[in-house]
Order: sequence, then C-alpha cells, then structure tokens
Amino acid sequence: MNHRKNGGAPGARNGGRPAGPPDEPVLSTAVRVWKVSKVNSKRAPYQLRWTVNGEVKTASFATVTLADSRRSELWQAMRRGEAFDLETGLPESELRAAAARKNVRPDPSWWDFSREYMAARWRTTAAKTREGLADSLATVALAMMGEGAKAPDLGDVRLAVRWAVVPAHEDEEPPPSLRAACAWLSARSLPLSALLDPKVLRDVHYRLSFKLDDTPAAGETYKRRRRGFNTAMEYAIEAGYLDENPLANVKRKPGATGGDAVDPRVLVNEVQGAQLLTAVSYVGSVHRHRGRRLVAFFGCILYAAMRPAEAVGLKLADCDLPEQGWGTLTLRETRPVSGKRWTDSGERHDKRGLKSREANKDRPVPIPPVLVAMLRAHVREFGTAKDGRLFPNERGDVLGTSSYWRVWQEARPLALPPDKEASPLARRVYDLRSTCITNWLRAGLPVAEVARRAGNSPEVIHRRYAGCIDDSEEENNSKIEKVMGWGAEAGH
Repeated sequence: MNHRKNGGAPGARNGGRPAGPPDEPVLSTAVRVWKVSKVNSKRAPYQLRWTVNGEVKTASFATVTLADSRRSELWQAMRRGEAFDLETGLPESELRAAAARKNVRPDPSWWDFSREYMAARWRTTAAKTREGLADSLATVALAMMGEGAKAPDLGDVRLAVRWAVVPAHEDEEPPPSLRAACAWLSARSLPLSALLDPKVLRDVHYRLSFKLDDTPAAGETYKRRRRGFNTAMEYAIEAGYLDENPLANVKRKPGATGGDAVDPRVLVNEVQGAQLLTAVSYVGSVHRHRGRRLVAFFGCILYAAMRPAEAVGLKLADCDLPEQGWGTLTLRETRPVSGKRWTDSGERHDKRGLKSREANKDRPVPIPPVLVAMLRAHVREFGTAKDGRLFPNERGDVLGTSSYWRVWQEARPLALPPDKEASPLARRVYDLRSTCITNWLRAGLPVAEVARRAGNSPEVIHRRYAGCIDDSEEENNSKIEKVMGWGAEAGH
C-alpha cells in the first residue's frame, strides 16, 4: 500500500511518483531490501540496495559489517510497518529525526559566538568601539569558561579572547603565550544557552561589575561593559540563538546610573589653571621643549572644553585666530588611541569624525582671547605638522596619550602644593574639560548651548554636572536669604 503524508492518491509503481506538494515528503510502505553485494570500489566496496515504491536506492560502505548493520536497521523499520520516503529512501522515523536536527536552534559556544559577533560588527564600528566590545566579550568569558583541568589564568583568558575576536586573526596561530588558553577556551567555553541559567547570569553580572582582583570596577567601566554585552545579546536574538535578552531580568549595579557624575574636587579655579599651564612649560629640557609645545594643547582643553582626542586632530586650517578678541575653532575630527589591532589602517591612532555626531559634521567653538593668544604663539614657535596639525609629537607624528599624560604628571607637582597634589584636583587631563564646562554653566549659558559647544547632549550635561553648579554653600545661603527677605543681620 502506498500513501502520501497528509493523505493523497497512491502513486504508480515502476518509477511513477505520487502527485503532491513539493515541500512534503512522499511516503510509501512498498519497500524491498536486497542483500549486500560487492562492487568495484576501493573505498566502499560493499553496496546495499533497496527499493521504495519501485525506485532503487543505494548506499555504499567500507566494510561488510557496516553494510549488514544498515540493512538490519532498514529491515527492522519495515517490520514495524514504517513508511519510507521516496526521495531519500529513509524510514519515516529517520526522516523525522533528520527534520528535528535541522530545526534545532544553533547554540554556539561563547568563544565561537564572540568571534562571530565581532566579525559582524567590525566594518561598521570605530576602533575605540571595537576595543570596548572586545573588552566586554572578554569580561563575560570569565563567567563562561566551563570546567576542566588545567584551566587558564583569568588574565590569560581576557587576553586570549581579546586576541581571538579580531577578524584578521581568524586564520592565524595564537601567540605562544596565549596558545594554551585559546585551545582550552575553544574546547570548553559554555554554550550561549548557558546564559539562561540564573547562576551563570549572576556570575556574568559579577564579572561586569568587578575587576580581576575582586575590587569594584568604576561606574563608567561597568556601564561600558554592560552596553557591549547588551549589544551582543541583541545580535544573538537577531541571529536566532536566543529568544530574549538575558540582561532584561538583571538589575543594574547600585549607583551605576550616576557613576559618571563629575566630582567637584577635580575642578581647578582660574589661578590654579594658569599655574598648571605655566608649570607645563617647564617640563622637559630647554632643547626638547617637551612641555612648552603642549601648553596650548592643554589650553584648548581648559578654555574650549575640547576632548584630548579632538585637540590631537586640530589643524591650523580649522582655527580662526584674530589679533584681538574672540576666535573660533571648528572641530572636524578626532584622533583617539586604540592600538594597531583595532584600527583599519594598522596605526595606533584611529581617524574619526566627532563623537556623537554624523560623519562630516563639524562643531564650531568660540574661544576666549587668552586661548587665541596661546595658539598664535604656539604656531609662531613650533609651526605645524606636514598635514597642518597643531600638536604633533617631537617627530612630527600623531601625539600619543602617554606623551601628554607624562607631561601632565610632571607638571602637577610643579604647580600645586603637596596637599593639592595628593588630592583629586586636576589629576586627569580630562578634568580640564570638566572645569571649562562647569565654568560655562556657572556663567549662565543655557544648557543647550553648553551641550552644543562641548559636543554632548543636554541630558548628559544635566546628569554629569548637576553637582558642580552652584556648589558654594555660602552663595546658596545668600540666595535663600534674598528670597526670604532676610537681612544680612538676620542670622545675629
């Protein structure tokens, strides 16, 4: 008796096929299995033949034992009354099993998923973003290691993942120092579905929140890692690996939302800012001018709220520097340091448009006369790099983070008394930018205008600088007295 799945007319024997939808298997119980025969083949000399509704099917095997075993399987299916598929010759039970395997959701290991995800994101992301994503994936890998003997050191795990996710390394052998860690992680990393286990997810969240020495990570570090992990989970959903984002059920680390607020203790006043810039000019020997060539660089950050990477990319053509009055810097690009492995050019510095802006969009920033004078003096003494950049290093190349950081660390002790040097005051170069933005807000500029000049959103300005505006208790008390109509003598 012949039949089609879901019903239908029987087909003719001797090669005829029942009519039916092409995407449904055509089944028949008219099956005959022949004995194993030998054919002229060196690799698979034993052949099994059987017919389904008159259509001959064959399978070849290297040994007679394998051929007899397969014949026994087909024979047992016939005895159970199973129908066979006309196209493949498989019993219905094997056909269902094959369909089930085909429909099983793929479940790559964290190691394989991390490499796939970075390959998908690489072309459309900046070098700094690539590095941040790799750090997130490497951090989560600590919780997705699985178990096994001779597990690698946690530090090596992070280095191994950061190396492996670079697409250019796909066909390369790992460095000798990471070879064992890469092999171990490739074989034993947990599958992506392990993130559905609450215990594993708690460990992931712990790794995002803490350093390798188990001390809490900075709020900004936690948020960056979590963002990277979140975008990876969104990709996993798009790729069909997961149905929902595991992070949806994980609360943020307490205090993480306000972790990027500016600490008022880092801000410098007018005198301290001038003293620090003067101290910069004394760093380095007279002949090398290591510090003097960076005075205007730090001035751009203190008086124009430029990010260091924006100052590195500033060109003379972008500067309007009149002899008197205010000038304008038209910012067009940033030169962030990311490392050679993360950039498309193979250089340590990436070349990008402005942060949080569309490509080819500029940002004009008015600058006060004091900065105009600094920049004019800088150009007179040091000129520019070949491509017009104002602040190259001593060899004319792109100024590195370590170069200006070292100058700043040497300048602080020269400018500040011991108690201030030991404090958070201007400990980072970026604190000069925070000082400038705070001064703009205290001067009464609208938040939207401060955000435009600084290249931030108004929401970021509100969130980060709320604690720095009107932070003078005496001034606040005076405002209350004025509103309440109290005289100066009211407190006596």
